[in-house]
Amino acid sequence: MGDAGGLDERVAALDRERIGHRYKAVPPDARDLTFGELAAQRRGLFDGGFTTPALVLSEEALEHNLGLLERYTAGHGLAFAPHGKTTMAPQLFARQLARGAWGITLAVPHQARVARAFGIQRIFLANEVVDPAALAWIGAELDADPDVTFLCYVDSVRGVELMAAALEAAGTRRPLDVVIELGAGEGARTGVRTEAAAMAVAEAAAATTALRLVGVAGYEGEVPDADPPRVAAWLRRLVALAVDLDAAGRFAGADEIVVSAGGSAWFDAVADAFAELPGLSAPALKLLRSGAYVTHDDGHYRRLTPFNRVPAEGRPEPALRLWAQVISRPSPTEAFLNAGKRDAPYDLGLPHPVSVRSLRTGARRPAPAGLAVTGLSDQHTWLTVPADDPLDVGDWLALGLSHPCTTFDKWPLIPVTTADGTVTSFVHTFF
Repeated sequence: MGDAGGLDERVAALDRERIGHRYKAVPPDARDLTFGELAAQRRGLFDGGFTTPALVLSEEALEHNLGLLERYTAGHGLAFAPHGKTTMAPQLFARQLARGAWGITLAVPHQARVARAFGIQRIFLANEVVDPAALAWIGAELDADPDVTFLCYVDSVRGVELMAAALEAAGTRRPLDVVIELGAGEGARTGVRTEAAAMAVAEAAAATTALRLVGVAGYEGEVPDADPPRVAAWLRRLVALAVDLDAAGRFAGADEIVVSAGGSAWFDAVADAFAELPGLSAPALKLLRSGAYVTHDDGHYRRLTPFNRVPAEGRPEPALRLWAQVISRPSPTEAFLNAGKRDAPYDLGLPHPVSVRSLRTGARRPAPAGLAVTGLSDQHTWLTVPADDPLDVGDWLALGLSHPCTTFDKWPLIPVTTADGTVTSFVHTFF
């Protein structure tokens, strides 16, 4: 989408900020430098003064994953609005947009405010919004910049009424584009449960000038007892709903008709279902919203990624590593690291050891069988260690992580490293 909103310049400005004392892992002697100046020194993670624990991003894995989804979406005729709530990192948003993303998906208005502060021009808010203050802000953004595109969910007549009242009270001149969210089934999350309810919401939206109905959307990851047949059936319902609403004339005035789905576990099914979308009264924007792909992981998404089902399309690589040091070996089969719940995710599985770097020699070796994380305290990782393993106090241990969404929010600053451990840049997060 280019840099119409000044995204590149605003991202570059982060490198001109001074480091100070508030960031984990940054070398203490760098506190008076800017982030750009420290990056230009090309310090080593292990010998450049960085402290542990240190979460790092692999430059090579990031670039691989960005290219992988760029090729996948282009090859399947999909537009792409990766879910930014995964990283809340405008520097990564910029790279995703540069690799062909249509825009950025977000979950709550605060996240959208961050995106707009960095100049993101196309925002898909995959959630309902009924907060009048948030809606007034959205309306002001729409009126201030004719190039801004903003979409959000609606799933009830009452929601339509509240949204319209808030926008009208704020004096918003441009209509807010909305898509009807189709729920994934009983017991799932938000969204209309029936096609009849969807039609009622569409009629309510048509009765107000503050909103413009432009499509349908949902999240197949919420399908109860999700498996390929159930997910495919729900996606067929989503496509059929778009066709029925279009036939009823409910997308009148829409420049494009949005049909959107796609978390990080079933986007192959989304691609298959959207390929069957028939012609509509306006061009269709088939919008995928997967977000976790950019860093992938070593647990949850490694097991669930659709690339396991379509290996010919490629495979994402885990880009996150948490480096911690052994600070105690109180017995031959126990060790403790200086990282814990404040540093690592644990909601979808514990971290697991990937490699060991000896403090004495600097040599790296794969983590041995039997070296395992058994628990996390606030600031400690509990390890079991094979009795004959040479793991020593002071050694560095790389941990593979499960669930990037609950990793990034623990780290306001993340060094980016090359394969040899050279720190080349820094990614800022805004949670």
